[in-house]
Amino acid sequence: MVAIDTLKPNVSQAEAIEAFHARGVAGLVRRLSIGPLSSVADVHVPFRLYKINISNGGEHRTRWLALDRVQGMLDLYEFERIPDSSELISVRTRNRLEPGLEERRARELMEDKLRRLLFQTGFFRIRNFEIRPDPVPLELHVPYWIGFYGAGQSLRLRVLDAVRGRFEGGKARAFFETWLANPSRP
Repeated sequence: MVAIDTLKPNVSQAEAIEAFHARGVAGLVRRLSIGPLSSVADVHVPFRLYKINISNGGEHRTRWLALDRVQGMLDLYEFERIPDSSELISVRTRNRLEPGLEERRARELMEDKLRRLLFQTGFFRIRNFEIRPDPVPLELHVPYWIGFYGAGQSLRLRVLDAVRGRFEGGKARAFFETWLANPSRP
């Protein structure tokens, strides 16, 4: 097992199990459609932190964003600053994905995702617009909880972000299903 630095989870294993065992009508429908919860596992995904310098006309802003280093398809993480040792823990685990994204491609994806994010927030008055992502030398992982439902060929999963405490959608499910189907490849 390898030791990695990961963000401290805000959702414990017991809280994740409780969340995966949804109560009420939604929980009943889920159990009937995909089966009962059979197990829960933690998985750690490598992320690359970037200091993003944004210039627009005379305005300059700095943001700290992290992109997953596997495929660059998960949601970005935003920080107020570089996470310090009080926000990280060292974990020994086999349940970690390997980075597979080249730095050049990671920068391109970061710029594209940031442009979309800025345009969605109404950043329309663009003059001499420039985005410069500078990688920060920090080995950082983000923890996720995966809930496995059903059994055999009908096994399904749900993904819970252990830091943000929210369920992820189809994109994250597909990301983890691909890894589980072939863990040696990103």
